[in-house]
Amino acid sequence: MTTTGRSWAALTALVVAAGLVVQLLVTAHSSDGFYQENPERVLNVFAYFTIQSNLLLGGTALVLALRPNRNDPVFKTLRLNGVLCIAVTGIVYHAVLARDADFHGWGEVANFLLHTAAPVVGVLGWLLFGPRGLTDWRIVGWSIVFPLLWLVFTLVRGAFVGFYPYPFVDVGAHGYGRVLLNCLLVAVLFLALAAGATALDRRIHRKATVER
Repeated sequence: MTTTGRSWAALTALVVAAGLVVQLLVTAHSSDGFYQENPERVLNVFAYFTIQSNLLLGGTALVLALRPNRNDPVFKTLRLNGVLCIAVTGIVYHAVLARDADFHGWGEVANFLLHTAAPVVGVLGWLLFGPRGLTDWRIVGWSIVFPLLWLVFTLVRGAFVGFYPYPFVDVGAHGYGRVLLNCLLVAVLFLALAAGATALDRRIHRKATVER
């Protein structure tokens, strides 16, 4: 990975860190939301797919900035997860959730960093700087595990505590049939992005190898 690529990875990690810190501070000092008291209010932030995808993106970007040659299977899977999940986060938020969003002040800053800035710098960084050759169909298969675990956790936890982080996974409002259908649509988006990313990565990697 080039020096510019490492700098971009560091910038990505910084954007994510800023968004997470602002969001946690806003939540800690807010009176809205499912939980009325801390630390439950702050801890509940980590139940959101947005936060999880930002953590994946920011963590793997930081690793690339510090150790750009890492390419073990675990890192490859987490790297792909970070890029795909942040892309899904940005697409689903702006296509479905943004119309009902009502943020003000620092909450709006956190929302912008986590739902817009992080997806843009994350995906753009992968497109421009890679690193290439970290994605294949086996890694795609492993990358599906995290979203599935998040969904199982969300539905099981929601059944006990009554909290669902997004309207489209709210079983109380829509029932399991509609929620599973909604999740299937998101899964199709995820797999389409994974297939596209894998094909593009191979093409760019093959072209770069030939040009050498």
